[in-house]
Amino acid sequence: MTGNAAIEADIVARFGPFRLNANFAAGAGLTAIFGPSGCGKTSLINVLAGLHKPESGRVAIDGKVLFDSARNINLPPHRRRLGYVFQDGRLFPHLTVHSNLTYGTRWVAKSDRHQDFDHVVELLNLGPLLTRRPRKLSGGEKQRVAIGRALLASPRLLLMDEPLASLDVVQKAEILPFIERLRDELRLPIAFVSHSVEEVVRLGDTLVILSEGNTVECGPIEEVMSRIDLPQVADLYEAGAAVRVMVEGHDDTFGLTRLAFTGGTLLVPRLERATGARLRVRIRARDVALSLARPTGTSVLNVLDGRIVEIGKVSGSLMDILVDVGCPIIARITRKSFHELELHCGQKVFAMIKAVAVDRSSGDSANVAKIIS
Repeated sequence: MTGNAAIEADIVARFGPFRLNANFAAGAGLTAIFGPSGCGKTSLINVLAGLHKPESGRVAIDGKVLFDSARNINLPPHRRRLGYVFQDGRLFPHLTVHSNLTYGTRWVAKSDRHQDFDHVVELLNLGPLLTRRPRKLSGGEKQRVAIGRALLASPRLLLMDEPLASLDVVQKAEILPFIERLRDELRLPIAFVSHSVEEVVRLGDTLVILSEGNTVECGPIEEVMSRIDLPQVADLYEAGAAVRVMVEGHDDTFGLTRLAFTGGTLLVPRLERATGARLRVRIRARDVALSLARPTGTSVLNVLDGRIVEIGKVSGSLMDILVDVGCPIIARITRKSFHELELHCGQKVFAMIKAVAVDRSSGDSANVAKIIS
């Protein structure tokens, strides 16, 4: 474990027949806890919150030890100072939004309060809702109030257990920018549970993958998403690399935006972002084609010089190829193409990506790429 980690967990816990064995350390920012249903995501969050006692191990947040079986430390939930946002908000129906927001502050000593009521209300745009009761709120509004209530408890860590799962597409688009603001403006560590690749790529700084109760991988989002040896990533239909880029400029004639990255430039349909804005885009493996010669006479606008660095295992008729184009991207091609091109590690190739294929759904409600800062 590293001493400057925002979240440290090395625990063994049992939930009936289910066994959770989690071991990871994550830095500041938003830690996305990812995996399929039943893999132990919520169980892990409940251990961090103190709602379930592990059999053994250690949990620390920003260096504060919350649980240590060897030292007989097990702080109760109310002493851990963690904010918890559930899937369904769980607001008090008889209280106004204002009273819901301030409910948890009574247990926080003034010296420990680091969140200002007016600032949280402004941050989450809750001003027009303060006198309403939960039954008068939409699903997205309820979740914003739930987030505000958790923040005003001045937590060391904000726990979010699939907070978007019960929302429709429009409501999700409403909430996502607010979660980004929490991450970027408040700089509060967040543990965010999700089984959605789009949410993970858009929001995450660190990615923790769970499978059948075990930690499979933990690392920066770009590094983990480019792993072709991880079934939890590579086997997804939506598998693909996350790439950090910067808006280099716009082509008003053709309605395009130029995105600069370490390997060159990507052209995508126009993004309403200022020159210099830092973004993250996702390039799906199924949208990347390979060529041994630089193609000519093609409608594909993005042709990147690359070199094969890893060849994945065969999965039916398909296989994944990891290509370095200045950053790692993945090409998912057929075994027939692999055989006919006689591809091998170290080989120079050209990666072709349609401009319209670059995924901008990892962006805000305007469907643009995510601002990283």
